[in-house]
Amino acid sequence: MALPLALAGQDVIGQARTGTGKTYAFGVAMLQLVGKPRKNRKKPRGLVIVPTRELALQVTEDLVLAAGKLGSRILTVYGGRAYEPQIESLKNGVDVVVGTPGRLLDLVKQKHLDLGQVTMLVLDEADRMLDLGFLPDMERIIKLVPEQRQTMLFSATMPGEIVTLSRRYLTRPTHVRAENSAAEDEALPQTTQFVYRTHRMDKIEIVARLLQSNGSGLTMVFCETKRACDMVSEQLQEKGFAAAAVHGDLGQGQREQALRAFRNGKINVLVATDVAARGIDIDDVTHVVNYDCPQDEKAYVHRIGRTGRAGRTGVAVTFVEWTELTRWKVINNALDLDFADPVETYSSSPHLYSDLDIPEGTKGVLPRANRSRAGLAAEEIEDLGETGRIRTRKQGRGERDRDDDAEERRKRPARTRERRRTRGGRAQEAETDGVTAAEPAAETAAGVEPVSAPAPRAETAAPVETVPVVETVLPVETVTPVEAEQASPVKPVNSTRRAASAKRARSAKPVTPVETESEPVTAAEPAVTIEPASRVLPADILEEAPPMLPPTPRPAPQAERIVPASPFVVVFQSPDLATEDDDPAPSAATERAQSRRRVSRPRPRRTT
Repeated sequence: MALPLALAGQDVIGQARTGTGKTYAFGVAMLQLVGKPRKNRKKPRGLVIVPTRELALQVTEDLVLAAGKLGSRILTVYGGRAYEPQIESLKNGVDVVVGTPGRLLDLVKQKHLDLGQVTMLVLDEADRMLDLGFLPDMERIIKLVPEQRQTMLFSATMPGEIVTLSRRYLTRPTHVRAENSAAEDEALPQTTQFVYRTHRMDKIEIVARLLQSNGSGLTMVFCETKRACDMVSEQLQEKGFAAAAVHGDLGQGQREQALRAFRNGKINVLVATDVAARGIDIDDVTHVVNYDCPQDEKAYVHRIGRTGRAGRTGVAVTFVEWTELTRWKVINNALDLDFADPVETYSSSPHLYSDLDIPEGTKGVLPRANRSRAGLAAEEIEDLGETGRIRTRKQGRGERDRDDDAEERRKRPARTRERRRTRGGRAQEAETDGVTAAEPAAETAAGVEPVSAPAPRAETAAPVETVPVVETVLPVETVTPVEAEQASPVKPVNSTRRAASAKRARSAKPVTPVETESEPVTAAEPAVTIEPASRVLPADILEEAPPMLPPTPRPAPQAERIVPASPFVVVFQSPDLATEDDDPAPSAATERAQSRRRVSRPRPRRTT
């Protein structure tokens, strides 16, 4: 019905259910209008806007098939591929461009795509573009196309926003609605629908048994989230089924690899989100499983429309959880179905085997003798020049992140940090070197031989710590190394507090001065090398030196505690803030008496 109007050059609004051939309704008319390619014509004359990448590839395949005799140059532009091949094709010249709104606007902004000669514009699956938020992008693209053009809009449903868009940008359009009661009655039996109320933990077991039913071929399983797609795909692979996932987190090369493997029969289960629910025309899809309940009736219609296409038969199975019953009742009433109260079903329910024609005794694991599919690995992945990290299908989100972190730790260089001991914000080695260098110089100037510290024992393996010792004035004239060692016994010093204790111990018992002819001189003790506390000291030193005890900490002052007479009485003691100069506050009775006196006292009269 739409083809004669399109060939006549009129604006058309086409509305029909999925699988009725909307692509050829505008494709044939567009190819006829564009005609055969010419060398001097490089700018496109036909533009088709689609919501998803998979739909862009599907439309391009149909147009290439229809233009086999004409040789029209058709280019597909969408995100996920490298820009260079698309730009090179635009420079060589194209007749029809099929693309998604985002990549079209990018190429126009980079001045590689010129839409100034477009004579026919097609908006395919307009309601889906509205759901994905492409309405502002569509309006921007429409403004870049000349006003003198033919515009065609195709959609399965016609929400209010799409009607408003058609009234604004279409000129006297003809609304073609390919629906009638007789066709619907003939088409309904093509797809057999089943709705089961299931438990979340038992869904995968039901799917595993459904895939082994009699007459089961290619099967599409629709999930609500990307994480659910990965989970279902991995569990089916563990059970022996050839399955693959398609969703937005995968690279474009991986998504096309899965679709090619599904079309070629290398895998028989395609687990996808709603990204594959529109426009994907694959032959021999016998079963469609709604693993998660659809959001609305439109999503349900498009999902089950992947089977039973072009006169073929198919089976649609929908799982509804207890928490999704309200949503399903809305979908059931909107589509006027007979599944208002789904039957409670488990993987061991007898009616499940009879409804889906599953052989008795079927288990949840595919026997090894029936595993004849080549699998996803048999389909080569195409290098599309993608940027970013390509996600591994065999790994989930958590496993992928852990593996990446482990690889990064392996590549990370080993730490070579050296810890240095400091005191007062300065390196201890530098401070010690300064003291040991300055003090022997003073001794040499005074004519005093420096005292050498005893060498550490060979069997001691602990590190030796050097600490500067406080200077002490000794009233001696000539000090020998033996006398100096007896006068100032060496004790292990581990902190500043212990060094002060050692100083007090030396000053407690004075040393007898030696009488000589020279005058007393002041000698400074050099820096002493201290051994660890495990070294044994001489007996005379231990007898003379008092025992070193750590200082007793002073107890912190505590507030006075008030013990009430009864443990159930709480006593509060407020501080007394009054001073001797403060006057006591008058009582309430005193204030009332003063106010009465002021009222009863007569006022003096004024005399003029």
